[in-house]
Amino acid sequence: MSRRARIIVPGIPVHAVQRGNNRAACFAEDEDRAFFLHHLNRLAKLEGCDVHAYCLMTNHVHLLLTPRREESCSKLLQRVSLLHTQYSNRKYKRSGTMWEGRFRSCLVQSDLYLLACYRYVELNPVRAGMVADPAAYPWSSFRVNAGGEPSSLITPHAEYLRLGHDQYRSLFVSHLDPGLVQRIRATTNGGYALGAEAFKREMAGLLGRSVSKGTAGRPPRAESPKAMTRELFQLPE
Repeated sequence: MSRRARIIVPGIPVHAVQRGNNRAACFAEDEDRAFFLHHLNRLAKLEGCDVHAYCLMTNHVHLLLTPRREESCSKLLQRVSLLHTQYSNRKYKRSGTMWEGRFRSCLVQSDLYLLACYRYVELNPVRAGMVADPAAYPWSSFRVNAGGEPSSLITPHAEYLRLGHDQYRSLFVSHLDPGLVQRIRATTNGGYALGAEAFKREMAGLLGRSVSKGTAGRPPRAESPKAMTRELFQLPE
């Protein structure tokens, strides 16, 4: 795992992934998932994190969050992971940590990539071959965001509110472009910023450090808004 310091900026959305220790399964029963979500809901409010989307997979968890403080994400995941480990150790007569000590995350440019991250998170069970329709998977936020189910855990982001349930659901007619999926994965695993070059420069200036993977040779050309729109929503050329 990357040992880079996490980059967190209050008010900027974050895609976070918390994996099971040695990629072992973290949830054996639905009761385990319900326990995790209960405490995620309770502690997100206490630690100052707005949760926009989530997906509980077998051996990892995806979260799309906006932290209000620099330490909000770390404290939230530390506390939920500790409680879930204690619960699992008692229930299954095991010992040791359930989760990796460090979560992986990336900053997300809200006006360009946030909705792509919503879809990335909620389409995880489809990409994994667990279900054909994200609505068939009960342990993600899809039914809340696309179906309007009530939830005290989910706080809609302003970009989502501009769409509403119906338009949001229409984004799932097609899958995310594989190149974009890989880009989100690589950016999250590397602890970088997901966005246009101007956004990366702004975040680097705020943090005083690089927020993108260094590459040899000429710097990348600026991305055009039309090209990014085609990538995010799979529009024709």
